[in-house]
Amino acid sequence: MKEGQEIIEAGSADDLAFGRRNFGLFADISVRLSVEVGSTALKLSELMELAEGSVVELDRQAHELLDIMANGTLIAKGEVVTVNGRFGIRVVEVIATEGGIPGAERRK
Repeated sequence: MKEGQEIIEAGSADDLAFGRRNFGLFADISVRLSVEVGSTALKLSELMELAEGSVVELDRQAHELLDIMANGTLIAKGEVVTVNGRFGIRVVEVIATEGGIPGAERRK
């Protein structure tokens, strides 16, 4: 080990502080946040028959939480709210996988 170097054990307070400092490097990266109400599969012929006033039934119950995705990756679940006359989403559950990495489930 060279003079002036120190050993930082994984998981130590110094290691966590180092991680927090480096997280700032990502703070200005834009991500696309979207909310999925539900989905369905249609045949092309059914899609072509859609017209104004058509109703398409989705695969989600009205009381179920909605999927919140960042760049197509599921990161949380939430419910619709209104904010100053606009739609909003209240985060009810943050999705975490093994290892604590949120959003490992990617939606297509």
